[in-house]
Amino acid sequence: MRALGLLGQVEVPAQIAAVPRARHYVRDLLKGLDHPHTDDALLLLTELVTNAIRHSDSGRSSDGRIIIAVAHHLGTLHIDVVDAGSTGQRPSLRAGVSPDSGGGRGLWLVQELSSAWGWYEALTGRVVWFQLNGK
Repeated sequence: MRALGLLGQVEVPAQIAAVPRARHYVRDLLKGLDHPHTDDALLLLTELVTNAIRHSDSGRSSDGRIIIAVAHHLGTLHIDVVDAGSTGQRPSLRAGVSPDSGGGRGLWLVQELSSAWGWYEALTGRVVWFQLNGK
């Protein structure tokens, strides 16, 4: 992945208290990039890490973990959030979500602010990712 511009990867506990740690780690990685959407990247990262904690098997286990990988290639940021997945739930947009909704806006924000996003099952669990173009 180094050829694809891997900036860094971190593993954090699947606990709400780890969300600021994840944000701080990614903020530090992005400091030198001067990417125009760094604030959006941090917001979307927060949403995906929170979703992983609340809706995946990582968050249901006392020793659950989440991996965050950050890459940069030709001006595009790519961030993966890897959790243990869940047999009962898959990432999906809630119907009827708007900017004024009181909750359930996480993936809606990812869809609205990112250049691209998606998810897939992997041997390590579930990967939810997003990209932000630099222009």
